[in-house]
Amino acid sequence: MSLSSASPLALCIRALSMSYGESQVLFDIDVDLAPGQVLGLLGPSGCGKTTLLRLIAGLLMPDAGQIDIAGRIVADRNGGIAHPPEKRGLGMVFQDYALWPHLSVARNVAFPLEMQRVPAADCKARVMAALDRVGLGAMAERRPSDLSGGQQQRVAIARAIVAEPPLVLFDEPLSNLDRELRETMIDELGDLVADLNLSAVYVTHDHSEALTLSNKVAVMQGGRIEQLASPDVLIHAPATAGVADFLRLGSLLPARRTVDGWVLDPSNITLPANGFAAMTGERAQVLLPEQALRLDGSGAQSLKAEVMRSQTRTTGSALTLKICGTDHLIRLLSPTKANPGAMLDLTYSPNDLRWFPAAP
Repeated sequence: MSLSSASPLALCIRALSMSYGESQVLFDIDVDLAPGQVLGLLGPSGCGKTTLLRLIAGLLMPDAGQIDIAGRIVADRNGGIAHPPEKRGLGMVFQDYALWPHLSVARNVAFPLEMQRVPAADCKARVMAALDRVGLGAMAERRPSDLSGGQQQRVAIARAIVAEPPLVLFDEPLSNLDRELRETMIDELGDLVADLNLSAVYVTHDHSEALTLSNKVAVMQGGRIEQLASPDVLIHAPATAGVADFLRLGSLLPARRTVDGWVLDPSNITLPANGFAAMTGERAQVLLPEQALRLDGSGAQSLKAEVMRSQTRTTGSALTLKICGTDHLIRLLSPTKANPGAMLDLTYSPNDLRWFPAAP
């Protein structure tokens, strides 16, 4: 991927805001993306991730802020800069791949170059080079209908990279696939993006896609980025209760301060404050991560819980447990079977807990 030497960043967004009429949908978005890295835009429907992608693509103009692609300003409300999509030099991969069924694989891939009036000989060479890069050089003359879903996706990626863009935009490319095929395609797409060393923005509402494919993930809620971090940081150090809840990292439980310290509300089960005791307020939320719970007694703190439901999984049993003395439910994947009504001793380390202010 050829990149401008004027800037080390594939994408730079500063103070970006956007409204539809009187409704503001994006608030002061700031993003930096290094070359050869993938930024995942993750969030529920209506969070603003698709609007942000359209702003990067040039399909919308921001109310405020600036967008820089490979060191070149492509949108700046104050500076009066608004480059249209065709002037931004981007590659795009859509939900349905947007392949023309009546054209060969090679003609589909050639389309961006034909629009740029690239000479025929040069166009053919670049098309074949792009197809070779995605492992489809032998299928240049086939029609899209002759290919599998994974191969069609590779054609779409070849078309996106054939003009060597500084940035490729992925608009939920796996959302139309069934779950089993999607899980297979995530790994394949991740390997391909890494092998091609793409600089990319990947929009999705699927946690596993974002965490598997991205170097950095922006978790969006209500038009804002709640946290922008690596997948590892998101999982082990969520910045807000909203991020922890959206990523389904575990159980968010209410806690209250007493003269003896923090307890699980509405019980008297003591919780290790782990640095949260110095914060103000009488109430809080505590995240008990699923991956932190142990049945082997190796943790320093313990909870007693009753098995409410048990569902068989290929990796064990998915248990729904009720913490004794409360109505709080927690979930745990256990390698061994446990029947409803069984009492389990769960242990965890105080360092595993994550504390947040109480919900407003």
